[in-house]
Amino acid sequence: MPGTMFSVQSSLLSVRRRVVAVVGLVLLGLPLLTGCLRVQATMGISSDDRVSGQIVAATIPADENDPGPELTPPSALAGKVRVQEYSQDGYVGSQVFFNDLTFGDVQQLATMSDQSAGMFQLNLQRSGDLVALNGRVDLESAPTQGTDVQFTIAFPARVATTNGTRESDSVVTWKLPAGEVSTLRAEVRYADPNTRGFAGWAGIMAGGAFGVTLIIAGAAWFTRNPTPQWSSANGTRS
Repeated sequence: MPGTMFSVQSSLLSVRRRVVAVVGLVLLGLPLLTGCLRVQATMGISSDDRVSGQIVAATIPADENDPGPELTPPSALAGKVRVQEYSQDGYVGSQVFFNDLTFGDVQQLATMSDQSAGMFQLNLQRSGDLVALNGRVDLESAPTQGTDVQFTIAFPARVATTNGTRESDSVVTWKLPAGEVSTLRAEVRYADPNTRGFAGWAGIMAGGAFGVTLIIAGAAWFTRNPTPQWSSANGTRS
């Protein structure tokens, strides 16, 4: 783990409320359209706070030359984000795959398009072992007919509370209705990877110190004088 033991100890002693991700997903910030809209975002968070997943942003084309929403991966995420054309069920647009992103990297997904109406905001916060997701989705101007907006997230532990639909203990889905403003909430507890790493290192250090103590004690035992000495004057043992 980067940094020294002292810097880690200092950070652990401080009261931390670390914002690990503030996401305005680009595809969900697409300009509101008069036609059909499909937005499907799926992501998973690992126990090491790494994010992988995919995003689909598509519309019904206005004509045969309409490519639908076109997204461009950020240059800073080269090798981690891949974009390909999407064409399914009469929808066309972009499909984005991302892998092993840090929470800071996730923020850069918002730069894949310069068109944003602030439709979707997602905030992940960590406070100790508690990770809270809060989001807001504004679909008031989206067409009521033909709009399909879904967001699914998988956590590395059981979700404690949520206002979404539980697909399993650790997976939650929101199906967001057009014409409304929706909120997303979920809370989950799992160990902070920084804390977990420090605890492991502290255990190694403690084990090493204990081992040194045993070695010293053993050396003292084996280097003691095992043979009793007799006094030549009175024949007693000293």
